[in-house]
Amino acid sequence: MATFYHPNLRGRTAVVTGGGGVLCAGFCKVLAAQGVRTAVLDLNPDAAQATADAIAAQGGTAMAIACNVLEKPSLEAARAQVCEAFGPCDILINGAGGNHPSGTTSKETLELGDLDLNLDGAPQALTTFFDLDPQGISNVFNLNFLGTLLPTQVFARDLARQPHPVIVTITSMNALRPLTKIPAYSAAKAAVSNFTQFMAVHFAPVGIRVNAIAPGFFSTNQNKTLLWNPDGSPTPRSKKILAATPMGRFGLPEELAGALLFLCDEGYSSFVTGSMFAVDGGFSAYSGV
Repeated sequence: MATFYHPNLRGRTAVVTGGGGVLCAGFCKVLAAQGVRTAVLDLNPDAAQATADAIAAQGGTAMAIACNVLEKPSLEAARAQVCEAFGPCDILINGAGGNHPSGTTSKETLELGDLDLNLDGAPQALTTFFDLDPQGISNVFNLNFLGTLLPTQVFARDLARQPHPVIVTITSMNALRPLTKIPAYSAAKAAVSNFTQFMAVHFAPVGIRVNAIAPGFFSTNQNKTLLWNPDGSPTPRSKKILAATPMGRFGLPEELAGALLFLCDEGYSSFVTGSMFAVDGGFSAYSGV
């Protein structure tokens, strides 16, 4: 990882939701490397602890907190732990999110023959648009949108009283250009991007800057089976993604660090709010021709 130097951030407190995941664990580590006391929140306590342990091994300060971003009492309990150990939150990274198979179609596009599938009670041949489970769609929306709103409701009260408060949400290229097969996730991330702009306006009078990072395509545990065959070769979908990415490769988690630190450090971004930073290897700029 590149060496960054952001002395403005030293001694501040960051809360990172989804901090046990690949990308958000990277956010935790790069913040801690700047001297930020980092609270790693994740539904999976073992994943959160692994991130905190990795930070401690590098001489940083972090604590792991098991937390459900969809349950306000869980978030309030996490806030109490953070305030007691590290003091009030200065930086909130809303990183928790994800997709679910119940919000995903089997095929990229509809064919007329698909209309006659799954009508006779026989085992479901594939999931068409008409078979998408409303509860599954709701679960995806809740995780991504409410999983951003609720942590902000809990931690922004402290942020508003801090001298340099920052919120960074993690959206996606799907918010700009919906991918085939994953309508729930794409729409949910579009909602997160819109909500980021709302918050930027709403919180501006109390000094909270709110911006979003929109990663392009990174190979993580969540999308491993989508991008790679069991033998390690790229899947057809992976090949399509790379063909639409001018840089011709997937991103590395550490390549998000610069955007994150830029947005968190008022020495670089004091007049930046309501923006969405694409870190995507050119994906959003490429028309396909």
